[in-house]
Order: sequence, then structure tokens, then C-alpha cells
Amino acid sequence: MTLTTYTDLNQPYRKNHRRAFPAHAPQVLNYLGAAKNPSRGPAPGVAGSPRMELSSSGPEGYKAAGVDIGEADAGLRNIVGRITATWPSQGLGTVQLPIGFFANVIDIGGTGLAMCTDGVGSKAIVAQMLGRYDTIGIDCVAMNVNDLLCVGARPLSMVDYIAIEKADAAVLDGIAIGLTEGARQSGCSITGGEISQLPDMVRGFDLVATAIGTVPLDRIIVGRYIQPGDAVIGLASNGVHSNGFTLARHAFFDRGGLSADHVFPELDRPLGEELLRPTLIYVPEILEIIEHIGSVRALIHITGDGLLNLPRVEAAAGFVLDKLPAPPAIFNLIEQHAGVSRAEMFEVYNMGIGFCVVVAEADAAATLAILERHGRAASVIGHAVADPDKSVHLPQYKLIGRGKRFFPA
Repeated sequence: MTLTTYTDLNQPYRKNHRRAFPAHAPQVLNYLGAAKNPSRGPAPGVAGSPRMELSSSGPEGYKAAGVDIGEADAGLRNIVGRITATWPSQGLGTVQLPIGFFANVIDIGGTGLAMCTDGVGSKAIVAQMLGRYDTIGIDCVAMNVNDLLCVGARPLSMVDYIAIEKADAAVLDGIAIGLTEGARQSGCSITGGEISQLPDMVRGFDLVATAIGTVPLDRIIVGRYIQPGDAVIGLASNGVHSNGFTLARHAFFDRGGLSADHVFPELDRPLGEELLRPTLIYVPEILEIIEHIGSVRALIHITGDGLLNLPRVEAAAGFVLDKLPAPPAIFNLIEQHAGVSRAEMFEVYNMGIGFCVVVAEADAAATLAILERHGRAASVIGHAVADPDKSVHLPQYKLIGRGKRFFPA
């Protein structure tokens, strides 16, 4: 194993970095976050049961594609129980939140240091299929900085980790271009990282990062003050973003036998390019909302588990989402080619909503005005309700979500 550390990724953004790898990459689990699951009791220090970034698909689609969520969940519960035993009880480094939110915060002498870690998952395989690597770094930055926002933190810096079968300067440069562009969009720095050449373990590459930000200890946002009637504002996604690629690849390439160059009439670009659309970075507009809207109740990054991320709040609140926009065409195509239900699609994908802001109803118009100034498509998609079960209701689809699953209403 060859390890290389590096610190300078400050290169200009440019397109068309192409180089092919075999279409395979390892799966990665993230146990920082957790989703509410009434069917299981929490592990120590856990707000609900551990959440997997591979998402929460039901047994039919994702398990058939090779991802066993149940087995991973059992393993993660053991991990969480052990790591929380390392938490100091007081003083410097005191952990401020239980595991279960999008990021955690520690006290560093009166200032809150927020941190999280995430990666691009098997979206890396699509980059390999296309031989294009100059956008996947944007996804890596986005998955981290958007999570930091959810506790009210301003992203500051991050370090990345690239596990690669064999070092290839052009591929690594392409990844660095995307990382740098993501850092530019989010206003954070990349202060270092590591490259591991692992020919015995990896075919292709995997890309993950850890990000930090700051938040005043008395202004950490965890959804504690959500009130019935609060507006849920949904910010549009840029397609699939960085979750659910195991199922999507299984649907199109394994089950459907399609190529990355296939063109669906419903899409404005070839399939591979559609899947590779970078995850949107919501940092500038959300920071402005935090600064100017006094009633920000919760900030929710819609990643794996889709809209079932909404209950990852402290309040005993549920959500009625009765004004959802129609999902972009790519989600209908995945559903058709995977042969899964609309309920499972909502369990796995963002379905067109990449981020949610929960504010007092009276502040919804001002919040939407900020988003409009930033050129961000957004609308009120529903409202909060008092609900100890933390359910997510989708009246348009006659579905109700609890824990990690949607069921017929």
C-alpha cells in the first residue's frame, strides 16, 4: 500500500477530464447520521437508530442490487455504542449532540466546531463509465457542506481521502478540479488529504471527505422549536445527486442492458451525463436565511432515505407534504426500469427536492425571496404537524412514511 498526502488542490476548473477505470467501486457506510425508526430502540447516544448513507430502500430493490440494509444497520448499532463511550463528560471537546443529526458539534473553548464525513458512493462508477472525473469532487464537497448547514454551521474547511487502484495523474487531477470547484461554490478551503493506492482492495476509486465548520453553541439548529403549521420549503435538486446509485445502475445497466450513451426522449442529455449531474451546493443561500430569518426551525439535507430525512429533528413533529412538484423524468425512468414501487422510490431518492427549510409560516415569503435572489428554484411543499411518531405524509401519492419505509396511507 502506497500512501501519499497532498495539500494543494488549488487548480482552475475545467471540463472534459476523461480516463477509464473498470466499472466497480467499494460501498461506504456513514454512521454519523441516524434516522428515526420507531421499531428499534436507540443505541447509547443515538437519536433514533443508525442511518446508512447507502439509503433505506426496501428489501426488494436495493437488496436485489446487492445492498443489505438490515445487516449493515445491526453492525452500525454496535459501532455507535462503542464510539459514544469515547465522549468526554465535560470540558474541551464536549460533544453537544447525540448521534442522529446530519453533523455533530463539539465545544472548543466556547465555540462550536461542527464536523461531518461523507462520500460519493457508487456514483464514482458512473464517472468511471464515462471516463469523466472533473465533477465528482463537487459531489463530495456538496455531501459534506450541505450536512454542516443542517446544524446551522458555516463550512470552513475539509480534507479528502482518495482510495484508488493505481495512481493516474489525469484522473487525480480531474478529481481535484471538482473538489476545488465545490470548495469555491461553498466558500470553504481544502487544507489537505490523502491518496491511498490499494490495488488489492479497490478497482477504480472511492472518494470521501471530512468537513468542519463553526456554529455558536447557543445557535445550534436541531429542529427543537418546530411548531404545527410551520412551512416546509423545498429547494429543487439537480437530479439524483449522490444517493441511490446502486439501484439506478442495477436498473439501467444490469437489468435494462443500456449503455451510458443511451438517450431517453424524456431527458435532454445521454443517460450517463444525466446521472453524473453534480449535487447542488446550498451554502450561500442557506447561510443568508440563517442570518436574516429569525424563525428558522430546521434545515434538512435530502439525501439517502429521501424525504424520510425530515423527521431527523428533536421536536415530536411530523410533516404533511401536500404540494410536492412532479419528480424530474430521471426518477420515473429509474422506477420503470428497476421495477420498484413509487413508495420505494421515495425511500431511496430525493425525488426532485434536494434540501428543505422549515420556518414559521409568516416567514415563508421572505425565505422564498432570498432563495429567488440566489437563483434557487424553491416552493412551499407542505407544513409541520404535531406527531410523536414523526410521520411523513404524502397525500398526493397516498403514502405515509415512518422510520425508513413508506406505506399505503
